[in-house]
Amino acid sequence: MSVETLNYILALGTIAMQVVTAGFLAIYFLSPKYPDLGEIIAPFERWGIQFGLLLSALGVAITLYYSEVLGIEPCFLCWWQRVFLYPQVVIFGLAAVRPGLVASAALYSIWLSAIGIVFAAYHHMMQMFPEGTLPCSQSGPSCAKITFIEFGYITYPMMALSLFAFLIVLMLFVRRRV
Repeated sequence: MSVETLNYILALGTIAMQVVTAGFLAIYFLSPKYPDLGEIIAPFERWGIQFGLLLSALGVAITLYYSEVLGIEPCFLCWWQRVFLYPQVVIFGLAAVRPGLVASAALYSIWLSAIGIVFAAYHHMMQMFPEGTLPCSQSGPSCAKITFIEFGYITYPMMALSLFAFLIVLMLFVRRRV
């Protein structure tokens, strides 16, 4: 599979994740008023930790594939986004085998994802605005350089932002259940 095809598939997955995240967020706020909506998200409340484990592990695998196999060197801000994604695999893994850790794992994931969103949003803005508008004065690849873009706005930082946002909403459901 070519890199362009992989990027396109991941961009489609990102859009799907954004739509699901928006829908889940609406359900989260509307479900107290409309209890029937609870049936839609019940599997995500129950299996949210496992979904989080799967998605965060997939995110780690994809970032490592791009950097270690395809040789696309991550920039300074990409590394910071990884810092807030990679530990979530361990946190979700521990919570999956130790049910007593579910509430704590969900809270830690929310915090890690919220901080990750800040880095991803800043990185995405840096890429969307003219180079040099926002500072990133670290050595290595330029944070402002767009390695790929699909549908006019899906970049690597947008993928990370979308994953972090989805994990936050998912963990809100998990925390509501425990």
